[in-house]
Amino acid sequence: MLLVIDVGNTNTVLGVFAGIANVSAGGESDETPRYERLVANWRVATSRTSTVDEYGVLFRNLFSMAGLESRGIHGIVISSVVPPLDPVLRQVCERYFNLRPLYIEPGIKTGMPVHYDNPAEVGADRIVNAVAAFEKYGGPCVVVDFGTATTFDCVSAKGEYLGGVICPGIGISADALFERTARLPRVEIRRPARVIGSNTVGSLQSGLYYGYLGLVDGILELLLAELGQQTRVIATGGLGPMIGTGSKYIKHVDDFLTLEGLRIIWERNASARKESDSANAAPKAAVKASLKPAQPKQETTKSKNGDREPSTSRPAR
Repeated sequence: MLLVIDVGNTNTVLGVFAGIANVSAGGESDETPRYERLVANWRVATSRTSTVDEYGVLFRNLFSMAGLESRGIHGIVISSVVPPLDPVLRQVCERYFNLRPLYIEPGIKTGMPVHYDNPAEVGADRIVNAVAAFEKYGGPCVVVDFGTATTFDCVSAKGEYLGGVICPGIGISADALFERTARLPRVEIRRPARVIGSNTVGSLQSGLYYGYLGLVDGILELLLAELGQQTRVIATGGLGPMIGTGSKYIKHVDDFLTLEGLRIIWERNASARKESDSANAAPKAAVKASLKPAQPKQETTKSKNGDREPSTSRPAR
């Protein structure tokens, strides 16, 4: 199985893919399996103060509730936008799964050129979403990820990451409103039945939902004018289903787009790492052979019939 982890500022999403062996045309099995079936997924709060053991217990408990064994995990891939947690999760993987995780970072093989002034500035989750969207839906496409921040990521028809738009998420907008007003209550973010609210709660919910929906559709209208009207728009993230279903431009809501992208990038790097390991195996074997102590040669003597036999005489002391 393959464990994929997407660490966001608010939530961390985990998924487990079951693998099947690759079989070549000649009937031979490839050592690198294909992970196609998502068998479990979870969304938990991102905790910057949790220790390695606390995260380890959390992961073990999630696996236990799903009836999965941690020793069945053969690979781990992580995308993170919270750098302080990177060393913590790396230790969790090594201590509780005996595996070294693959982090989505500069130098990783994604199969997608990044046309950004500084590619290192692009969040790992944005690249992962773009890779998955192009693989599943083709290009050109736009991915709208409704997280702590809402991001719009654009991919060309050739599969190139072009850049995008970042704006405050609806949760941040709501928090700012509640913190800066004395008498407005904190309300649940949801789609109201009517645009015109008949009370304070209804008015707030209408303003948050339809106001944010207007922001999303307004940005998408401008993006489609640049990319072309044939551009596919995909929504993902925690609030993707709620906002995405109300948009006139979003045609696909994919809850597991990021998890799929992590799986795709893992498989692309697994084959590359396998080739690298094979290339390094020969020099290591040669060095190992050169360090092997030489066996002493046996002295031989001629027997009566002319055959050569090992000598049994001891060397002189």
